[in-house]
Amino acid sequence: MERSEFVQKGAHAILHGFKAKPVEFYFVLLPKVTMLAVNAAIEPLRIANQLTNSELYRWYTVSPGKQVVQGANLMRLLPDLSLEDVPNDGACFICSGVEPEETIDKSVTNWVRRRWSHGHPVGAICTGAFTLAKAGVLRNRKFTLHWENQPAFREVFPDLAPSPNLLEVDGPLYTCSGGTASLDMVLHAIANQHGNKLASLVAEMCIHNRPGELNPTQRTMRSALIGSRNPKLAAAITLMENNIEAPLSLPEIADQAGLSRRQMERLFASHANQSPAMFYADLRLSHAYALLSGTSLSVAEISAATGFESASSLSKRFRRKYGLSPHQFTRSWKIGNS
Repeated sequence: MERSEFVQKGAHAILHGFKAKPVEFYFVLLPKVTMLAVNAAIEPLRIANQLTNSELYRWYTVSPGKQVVQGANLMRLLPDLSLEDVPNDGACFICSGVEPEETIDKSVTNWVRRRWSHGHPVGAICTGAFTLAKAGVLRNRKFTLHWENQPAFREVFPDLAPSPNLLEVDGPLYTCSGGTASLDMVLHAIANQHGNKLASLVAEMCIHNRPGELNPTQRTMRSALIGSRNPKLAAAITLMENNIEAPLSLPEIADQAGLSRRQMERLFASHANQSPAMFYADLRLSHAYALLSGTSLSVAEISAATGFESASSLSKRFRRKYGLSPHQFTRSWKIGNS
């Protein structure tokens, strides 16, 4: 089974079955671009593919004539494409950084103007709003850019008023202030396209709290899925997570968590839409997935390490959840990375 270069091997995944045409993102890089903002936009796309084991997204860097671009941090990047190679249906973002007015490229401005006039969406990251403003895209639109550059922007474009917010979404126009706000912007797009659950999981993998979430602590993927603050449910989940190789019985878990068996069943049905037994089995399958991805252990060794009775028992449950047997999964990654 051949693997796409856009779907990489990881230690965690969620249910397979995401079927959609890949959405393509194009990042047009201008000189002195802030690399943090660009990378923060690309990484959640990569992680969404990794978590779903699906090619939900593709991403490309672009410059006029496919010229090498030097970022604000002096790193040099050879883009994937020239402006002329960008298709009409891609999601395009102008990425700029320091000295944004001086680094505006006339060919990019004209390209943006044509694209927008034909109804093809564009957006901006960090100070890319300077180019959008020059192209006439921002009239009567909500938009933002980095706070450091807003005073200069108002001087150059006195009829336009940038928002103080981290990001703005106004119909087809996406803009953000750069830095990790790029991550928030792309998470918003992922939530719109594939649901808030996937966006939240991607944020967790990035060790990132989405806007509006005040909890600064890291949470496990399972905790993110449930999103519950019930202490007894959390205690039951912790017991399950800490007893993977030698699983506890459900009565033992309920007793140690201070729950009756009936109470525990109700909590898992309410918050996880699963029985405790199914939830526990999924935890162990996720651990098996991580071991298959990150170790050279045999399927028999992994089945023992995850509390399954045999390799065949693990294989049956693994195939049901991920769509491949453990052996097929291992072979597919070897082919994709050879």
